[in-house]
Amino acid sequence: MITYQRPISYAARWARHVARLAFVLFVLSLAAHRFGSLSSTLFVTFALVSAGLALVAVLLSMVGFVRLWQVAAVGGIASTMALLYASLPLAAAGLVLSQVMAKPAITDVSTDLATPPPFIRDRPIETGWLTPAAPVVADRQAQARAYPALTGRRYDGALDRVLTGVRTVADQSGIAIVAEEGLENAEPDFEDLALRPEPPADALRDTPGKATSKATGKTATGKGGRNVPAARDPGPVPIPLSRPKQDAGPLPPGRKAGDILLQGESRSRIAGFRFDLVIRLREESETTFVDIRVASRLGHHDLGLDAATAERFLHALDAELLGIAGD
Repeated sequence: MITYQRPISYAARWARHVARLAFVLFVLSLAAHRFGSLSSTLFVTFALVSAGLALVAVLLSMVGFVRLWQVAAVGGIASTMALLYASLPLAAAGLVLSQVMAKPAITDVSTDLATPPPFIRDRPIETGWLTPAAPVVADRQAQARAYPALTGRRYDGALDRVLTGVRTVADQSGIAIVAEEGLENAEPDFEDLALRPEPPADALRDTPGKATSKATGKTATGKGGRNVPAARDPGPVPIPLSRPKQDAGPLPPGRKAGDILLQGESRSRIAGFRFDLVIRLREESETTFVDIRVASRLGHHDLGLDAATAERFLHALDAELLGIAGD
């Protein structure tokens, strides 16, 4: 009796081991970045390493399939498992590559291309080989070509009403407000408050037990013959005025004296990349105009996430302020 011994494909076995390592490395780094303290620079580095390992595993699995077809070598199951393990890191890398090819290489978008809203405080920037560069004029032009529908919103409402809607949408969107400026512009002015009208002169009538004299410093006779001091005329009541605002010096570009600025922080839903936002509210001709600016903290390409974050916020704000939204 002759027993046929099938050869073993060591390439298929190594493909499964390498693909499993790539899968575990990608999942652990993603979880540590999204829910832990792993920096974005390290996460991108680990993701690139896992994608490289997954690509090597795919090549080894192809060798295993070829050996299985030619000499019926053992390794078909190992090669199949290698492809399954390598699919996740390679799918993430392919998605990133497609966004890099389709979207412009910018890391800062704004609804106002001429004078973007300025940040109130300095932004924390990732250090290392993925430190983002400052935006230039070419970046604004690339944004205008790639996202022509990303514009500000005008609402037919008062500044305080729109500010309340912005706070509500920011809280629902998971945006943490870290700095605010110009909130006093949404408060009512004291000089606009109406004073209580003075009572008419004939309101002081002769009644038993009450003083009827209008002259100051005199007394009147009440019930029982007792002397009752007459009511004194308080005179003109001074109008309360608002305190003069101190001059804080020249304002940065993109901000006026009557603007309200809200700076916040946000994260992407899956990977957990961090963004900085600044929302500007400006009152114009009995309407309120809202602009938003979103900037990434990492890399030289935002993969279109900045514009998606801004559009998602503006759409939610339109739904919140439904009924007073203008152009």
